[in-house]
Amino acid sequence: MSTTGATADPLAALGALPGVAESVESVRKAVDRVYGHRIMRRRSNEITSEAALRAARGSAALSGADWALEEVRRRTDFSGDDEARAVGAALRLTAEAGQLLSIWRQSPLRVLARLHLVAAADKADQVGRPRQEGEPVDEPLVELPLPDAQEAHGRLDGLAALVMAGGSAPALVTAAVVHGELLALRPFTTHNGLVARAAERIVLINSGLDPKSVCPAEVGHAELGRAAYLAALDGYVSGTPQGMAAWIAHCGRAVELGARESTAVCEALQRGAA
Repeated sequence: MSTTGATADPLAALGALPGVAESVESVRKAVDRVYGHRIMRRRSNEITSEAALRAARGSAALSGADWALEEVRRRTDFSGDDEARAVGAALRLTAEAGQLLSIWRQSPLRVLARLHLVAAADKADQVGRPRQEGEPVDEPLVELPLPDAQEAHGRLDGLAALVMAGGSAPALVTAAVVHGELLALRPFTTHNGLVARAAERIVLINSGLDPKSVCPAEVGHAELGRAAYLAALDGYVSGTPQGMAAWIAHCGRAVELGARESTAVCEALQRGAA
């Protein structure tokens, strides 16, 4: 996404694209249904915890570790192989996201660096900072042209400026742009997909759309499937109005499916309490 040009608030301009307002309204209704559920008034902490677990499972699935939910729930060691490490990274990021909400609007780049550090869980020179010229990127499931380090740094600074400036754009639009831009740039040498989805989560919570974090978009992205996810991302990278609107709508549908998942959890808890 270009963050320069004549438009004073480019995120708000995206909100005016055809079909985006309908996506925003549909997401709001889905979120309101979860928050209006009677179980949320008494057991919201349980719903939040379950949503976090399911979010981590969904994000890991999109990074190639498509484990059953019960396997994620019971496992304690995530050091065995690449898939286990991806699930462990997703779980750590989901837990860490809630600790970074107060920092996001003031220093999004600091938050992104922290997310990468948490995901990588090591002290290699490349961890916790944007990649430098010539450093390879290990993100095999995202087969898009890779911007060079200079372009990635510039666009990352532009994205941070947009976040800090705020504006009138709906939360869904901002979350989709943050998510899409991080995947397009792949600013880190590893774990860019996991970081991008964690950043989307932070925006949705911090904006007030989903303050209790019970509508995990990661669940919806996984349910829609990797092929649809990457096809929608292609639309974002194209930069066309239609492509951008399609990506925002895809992210909106993911939030709706996350909300539906938590509504089902509420219903199950209600039946158990009956």
